[in-house]
Parts: sequence; structure tokens; C-alpha cells
Amino acid sequence: METIVCISHLRWGFVWQRPQHLLGRLAAHYRVVFIEEPVTTREAQPRLEVLPAANAANVTVVRMLFPATHDFWIGHGDPRTQATYEKLVTAWLTEQGIVKPRLWLYTPMAHHFLDAIPHSLFIFDAMDQLSAFVGAPPDLIDNERRVLRRADLVFAGGLSLYREKRPYNDHTHCFPSGVDIEHFAKAADRRNFPKPPELASLKDPILGYFGVIDERIDLDLIAALAKAHPDWQIAMIGPVLKIDMVKLPKVQNIHYPGGRDYAQLPAYLAWFDVALLPFALNDATRYISPTKTLEYMAARKPIVSTAIRDVIDSYGEVVHVANSPTEFIHLVEETLRGTGNPDRRRKENEYLAANTWESITERMHVLIEERRTQVNPDAQPSRDPLRN
Repeated sequence: METIVCISHLRWGFVWQRPQHLLGRLAAHYRVVFIEEPVTTREAQPRLEVLPAANAANVTVVRMLFPATHDFWIGHGDPRTQATYEKLVTAWLTEQGIVKPRLWLYTPMAHHFLDAIPHSLFIFDAMDQLSAFVGAPPDLIDNERRVLRRADLVFAGGLSLYREKRPYNDHTHCFPSGVDIEHFAKAADRRNFPKPPELASLKDPILGYFGVIDERIDLDLIAALAKAHPDWQIAMIGPVLKIDMVKLPKVQNIHYPGGRDYAQLPAYLAWFDVALLPFALNDATRYISPTKTLEYMAARKPIVSTAIRDVIDSYGEVVHVANSPTEFIHLVEETLRGTGNPDRRRKENEYLAANTWESITERMHVLIEERRTQVNPDAQPSRDPLRN
């Protein structure tokens, strides 16, 4: 099989999201090597750690263990480690017989690998506007523009990202994140799941969110919901990152169970009476296209969101969108009373059918092979063992 070498700022074993969904499925067509950012170690010499990816066949995770006298964060492109990482990775690829793979980047800070690893095609998957995140390197914007111009193929993880990236590369395609319908549809019936222990003592209604809790979440809105209705229970399920825990609103009816594995999420979602998209409107959310929108939808949960542009443009016919905290509270109240759009179910089915991870992956696979032939007109067609 041909190989995709993906270099990511996200770790395979962290929150299960777009990279795992896409590459886990593309592994039906390619051998996938997933290269993570380095980690520090007390060992004397740098080395690669190579292990099979959890929950994905035909995916190998690679990361460099780098000697350090104390723990510190190391990212792709770090001048302390990059040259060593390139040397170890290229040597390992040679040992594995991997020649000119399709190279796939999730972060512009990994652009050094473009020159270090000969490749037959370069794909950049822009899943987020990383330059808007807290702690983003100051040179990320310039590096991203270089990467966009060099890419043979660009995938954009939402409409807003597509509009922003398209001027830099004519081969940009919009692929908002998809949904595993079967996984989340089970949450439409509470009888499929016992109430999770963290929710067991909570009385209905439960307003729920799952995902990373960071600078993109409107904490003031969460506090306002809790204050307006002390009888509402608000479950914020996910790891807290990049923000101080003391900033989280702490009242009796807001609950922070912590992060949960992807496999566990339907059990919590089943007990949501209303699913929340409580995002702040700031630079970090300007280009966001929340994956959980379709996941909530697959579970047939009513959804209330702040005025996120991609939610409005893509799913505004079924998601209740609020332009202020007062309106958000009002929409939750209406939703709990059972009022809403009678055509919601039909539209939900249309959105879900058009955005499965399987259909997205297959369309990407076709584009990858078509573009590879354009970039390398003398290349032999890819021999896909799953195709006739």
C-alpha cells in the first residue's frame, strides 16, 4: 500500500476528532504514519517511539523522545529539536521502505518537514485557524501562507476557513467535519444507556456540552444560564485547556465531569435535554465549524448555539441560534417547552446523510489520487487493494 505521512500538532490519543476520523478511515486505502510533536525524556539519547495507534488499524504513531533535564513543551519546528527529529524520521522511513509518501500537515509549524521528506503529494488540512489560538507562535501566520502556496491540495474544515484559505491556493476544497451517525444515533434513546454516575444525582432538565473547554467557550454565558434557572443542570464535559481553572463559573448547578473518551460520549449525550454550542464570539471562534453540531443532531437533540457563522450558514435551519445571552436563555426555555421547527427532522436527515465521515473520506481519497496524477503525470496509478 502507498503511505500517508501525517505531521500533527494534536496527539492521536488526545480528544478523538478530525485527524483520527479522517486518517483512521483513509487507512483502508493507505498505510498511515502519524507523527506527533516531541516529548521530553530523562533518557540520555533522543530516539523515536513507534507504536500502533489506538482504535485504528494500519495507523502507526511516531514521536520523538528528547533528552531534557526538566520538562518543557516542544512543538514542531522548535530549533532545539527539529534537525534531530528530521534525521530520525527520515532514517526510520528509509528503514521502512517508505519512499515519496503523500505528506499531510495539520500545522504550518511543521513546514520544515516539507524539505526533509521527499513526497509525491503535499496535502494541508486546515482544521482550525491556529493563529487565533492562545499561545500561537508569532510566525504561524507567515508560515501558514507559505504552506498554503506550496500545497498541492488544501482541505478546509469549514466554510469560513475555506473562504479564508481559497485565495492562497486554487486547489482548496471545503470539507467541514463529519459525523459517525451510528455511534451517536444510539443516544436518541435513553434506554440504551444507564445514567452516567456524574449525572446520576441531577434532575432534568440537563443542558449539556462536550468538547474542549478553552478560550472559545463563553463562560459568562454559562454563568448566566445557571443564574437565570437554578433548576437547570449544566454539564460541561471535556478537558479544561489554556484557561485558568479559577475562571470557570462555580455554582451548584454547573458540573465539570472532565474529559471523556469518544466511546463514552453517547452515554452522556443521551441524558442531555438540550445540547449546547456555547461559544464566545472572538478571534478564536471566527472560523470555527463545530464537529459536535452533527453529533448532537445524530442523537436527535435540540441544539442551541451562539451566533457562530458556520453554524448559521451550514445548519441554521435546525439549530436555534441566539445573538445575546438573553436570547440564548429564551431559546433554551422554548426548546424545553417543545416548540420549534416541525421540519427539523427532515432537514437533520439531509444534513447527516451529506456529511458522514465515510463519504467525506471517500471524496478526499478521489481528490488525492486525481491531484497526484496531475502533479506527477508519469506516476503509476495507485494500487488500492480495496478497489477492482
